Amino acid sequence: MKRYCQTLDLKDDPEGVKEYSYWHASDHIWPEIPAGIRAVGIENMEIYRLGTRLFMIVDVPDDFDWDASFAKLAKMDKQAEWEAFVGKYQKCEPGSSSSEKWRMMEQIFKLPEK
Repeated sequence: MKRYCQTLDLKDDPEGVKEYSYWHASDHIWPEIPAGIRAVGIENMEIYRLGTRLFMIVDVPDDFDWDASFAKLAKMDKQAEWEAFVGKYQKCEPGSSSSEKWRMMEQIFKLPEK
């Protein structure tokens, strides 16, 4: 299994941060979004928040092709609408794709095997 970690900043707006979290809760997220994520082969995705900083962990199979899978996801039902909807809370240019908003992080430490 491979793991990718990404970061994104939200706009400095406490009400917007609250709304962004609301729309990402399992009982409020549009059902097409997790369905599309699973359909492209993502096994697990988690987002954490500290203030306006988001941290996302994505677990995928070893043969997962990041660019091809996210290009496919971008064309799925409701995905473009979702990106525009959540984009109003994110510190990004209007119309940015997911890959333009979320920045890949570099792993600098991993606990050594015993």
